Amino acid sequence: MKIASGYRADIEGLRALAVVLVILYHYEVPGISGGFIGVDVFFVISGYVITQLLQRNFENATFSFRDFYARRIRRLVPLFLLVSSVTFLMISPFYLGDAYYLFAKSWLASLVGLSNIYYFQELSQYFAPESRSLSLLHTWSLAVEEQFYLIWPLALYLAYRFGKGRDGHWPFRIMLVATFALSVYLADAYPAAAYYLLPARLFEFMLGTGVALFSRQLPVLGRLSAELLAALGLAMICVTAIVLTKHDHFPGYNALWPTLGTALVIYAGLHQSRTLTARVLSLPVMVFLGGISYSLYLWHWPPVALLHYQLIELTWTNRLLLIAIVVVLSWLSFRFVENRYRHRPWNLKKSFLIFILAPALVIWAIQSTIRIADDLSFRFSEERRELYRIIAQNNAADLYKRCFKAEPAQFNTSDACLFGAKPQDGQPDSMLIGDSHAIALLGFVEQLIGEDHSLLVVTRASTPFVIPEHSAAAFVDPEKVERNTALADYLQQRPMTVFVNAWWNSYLQSELYQTYFIDTLAWLDAQGHTIVMLEDVPELPSSSYAECLLKNMDDCSIDAADARLKMSNFLRFKQTAQQRFPDINWIDPRKVICDPLRCQTVLNGLPLYRDENHLNYLGSKEIGREYIERFGNPLRNIKQAR
Repeated sequence: MKIASGYRADIEGLRALAVVLVILYHYEVPGISGGFIGVDVFFVISGYVITQLLQRNFENATFSFRDFYARRIRRLVPLFLLVSSVTFLMISPFYLGDAYYLFAKSWLASLVGLSNIYYFQELSQYFAPESRSLSLLHTWSLAVEEQFYLIWPLALYLAYRFGKGRDGHWPFRIMLVATFALSVYLADAYPAAAYYLLPARLFEFMLGTGVALFSRQLPVLGRLSAELLAALGLAMICVTAIVLTKHDHFPGYNALWPTLGTALVIYAGLHQSRTLTARVLSLPVMVFLGGISYSLYLWHWPPVALLHYQLIELTWTNRLLLIAIVVVLSWLSFRFVENRYRHRPWNLKKSFLIFILAPALVIWAIQSTIRIADDLSFRFSEERRELYRIIAQNNAADLYKRCFKAEPAQFNTSDACLFGAKPQDGQPDSMLIGDSHAIALLGFVEQLIGEDHSLLVVTRASTPFVIPEHSAAAFVDPEKVERNTALADYLQQRPMTVFVNAWWNSYLQSELYQTYFIDTLAWLDAQGHTIVMLEDVPELPSSSYAECLLKNMDDCSIDAADARLKMSNFLRFKQTAQQRFPDINWIDPRKVICDPLRCQTVLNGLPLYRDENHLNYLGSKEIGREYIERFGNPLRNIKQAR
């Protein structure tokens, strides 16, 4: 039986199946909970196809690294530049603040094949963005492929150059098992790294490369064996796409089923090109979709990311409309862009200059402009501009950044950080301490203190106040430890009214922080301070809800039950603290914006938030004004510091 070579329609069908699964998953079609495995199917196909290409070149002595990488650039980059540029224009009238800047950074990272590393780092941060609104998030998988293309040609070239006459089975098998074991380990120990980075996906490419490398040495399949293997492989892909969910261990052992299934389909087609599976995959519609699969993959995600950002529901009408638009765009861009440039006889230098270096400079200039510019509100209509400024340009930490210029261990106690009444003898009688959530409540606290108190603000992002005894365990960053030590020294000088706040929902997930904060309250109480615990406002499902007025939403509220559920750890901590320290005062800004059913993100026509868990400065002040109007000023009933 002659082994099939060259073009294979069934592989185009596999590409179509892979991209359709990804699209159905991202468009939240019911029943396709594991459609993300389409990416892994692509990885196996890429390993197979690229290895076949390299083998032919090596055997014919026609391989050139320069030609190989020039072809890769012309094949992948022109269409990416088109899609990403259209995406930039599409999101510009809508994306605010950090979301706009994050796009620009991801744009550059995607162009140079590093978006998987960029997103791994960005989404692992303390203030990680809402991933569903990241317009180029899907390019992480393209970066993984491009990184594979960097290492595999050289590895295979060296094997051909120095490994002739040697049995390559065992080294390959050892590497395949080792990379699979690495994937299982990383998926368990470092799931984010496993998902985004090449090492945990390497075995998937190797399944494809193995079929290509050893196709002449693998057993020849008869018709029945090929039918069974091909059907089994297709079933493994489809069942995994239906059964798996985003909460399952992945990649690791769960990635083995669809990738091994893909390898089985490819292997069966080498010997029998007319199996039932091959005929299904070779249907004209599958071949058509497979041919434009790269275009489909690039185009499908940006519009749905914009819908997520705009909080527009993915109804069936929206899904079908999106699919139709994406298919038409993909066919047009395949015909007039992808095919137009991939066959140009341009060398590596010319391809690199035109498609990577020149665009990189333009994108870098755009990124720098977004980063440096104080006001990009010209992108919005006049009626939306003021709302944009309230949401995006009213971060109290930015408005009063002169207060945060001192060294962490020598926090600023000058007039730049003083609010309310003028301090007597230069000594304020109250302090606001905590992290970025504390400074976000500055406007609220200002309304409470009025001209009755002199307030010193000592806050630092990601640095809640815990006593020095616990700081070394609580923080890896030595500057944060020094900061809290210096703050503790200051707080020991005299009794004051101390307003305390932190991102309670985040820190109190840890039992250790429950202990740290209880001990800190005990310490503050022992110093004779009047402690005012500021509770936090509800967290929003995403930062997009902070901009609901800009999105023309009819309802800017969120479910109060969901908000309370997120606060369960804090409420448990509060109960413990109240039992141990009954004299501590608690002020709850949620009383203003929440009823038993809903919590508002807009008050008196004013947007309150700047992201999913921070108030903007004007919103914070508005909650303070409304609190006093409805419930009176709680500070008038508080016993002052001893």
